[in-house]
Amino acid sequence: MIVFLVCFFQAKAQTGTQLQQVGYLLEDALLYSKQYIIPATDGAVYQASGAWNHSNKKRKTWDLSMGINVNMFNVPKTDRTFVINNSDFKFFQIENGGTSATVPTAMGNDNQIYLVGDLDGQQIRLKTPQGINQQFVVYPYLDINLALPYGTELITRTSTNTKLKKGYYQVYGYGLKHNLNQYFPNLTAKNIFFSISSYYSKEDIGFDFLDVKTNFGNLGINQINGLVDTFHFQFSASKQWGNVEVLGNFICNTSKFNYKVSGEKGTIESVFPIQSIINTLLDSIEKDKVNVMGELAANYQSDRFSFLSAITFGKFVNLNFGVQYKVN
Repeated sequence: MIVFLVCFFQAKAQTGTQLQQVGYLLEDALLYSKQYIIPATDGAVYQASGAWNHSNKKRKTWDLSMGINVNMFNVPKTDRTFVINNSDFKFFQIENGGTSATVPTAMGNDNQIYLVGDLDGQQIRLKTPQGINQQFVVYPYLDINLALPYGTELITRTSTNTKLKKGYYQVYGYGLKHNLNQYFPNLTAKNIFFSISSYYSKEDIGFDFLDVKTNFGNLGINQINGLVDTFHFQFSASKQWGNVEVLGNFICNTSKFNYKVSGEKGTIESVFPIQSIINTLLDSIEKDKVNVMGELAANYQSDRFSFLSAITFGKFVNLNFGVQYKVN
């Protein structure tokens, strides 16, 4: 793909060598972007998957509750860094003669090294992007539950644009939950409850990326975004002891990932549309993924308020704490 694009633009411009070098630069940026952002978008799916279900008990039709939840995602050490080698690159090399280096992913620390390359005699020198440098990613969100007829509930959640170090995170979603106890009344008498849920969430996560300055201007790849569409299915079982309901949830979801770069465009865009080309190339790393995870939760209920704590686990671990208020 890169070779074709370079040859195409060589035919339209006199600076063929420069365009070839830019093509190599784009290949390096694509290689780097894969390893840099994928751990973050994988983690975002877990952040959006937890604590959708506060209770399996059937509610009265048109009961409305609203709540504030705080999500805490633990960033695993294995997903905080990756290794780059000079042999991986066509344009850039590690400065000062290094042959390999360990650099942070978007979920890693703020360590940086310099990469250098030559664009038709002009040295291109850039710092590698930093990570968020946070062990926990914490963000609040609002959820609203409305009880519909036939033991069904409409669930929605939305968060504000949560600022991270060197980035941001935002999620929203909606779904339906259906109570199963209405078909097995003997289970209700034993304080045992079951439900099934299906819901959709949209995760938007962005980070500062490669700020490449050249004689043509900035190359327009100084921010990278991961947009994730996730469809979830959940089966839940619970047991009530006094005011406490303990829930066990099985969650399976499938996610579609879409990656985009953005930033200030340089004058080179009139000849070589850097930003749109690399976004086309990023389509090559888009990939549907299926996740299977478990969740344990406990919900303490009073007349108007309920308090939830939940832990979602699988490849990652995600914690959630929330309080809900029964409006009517």
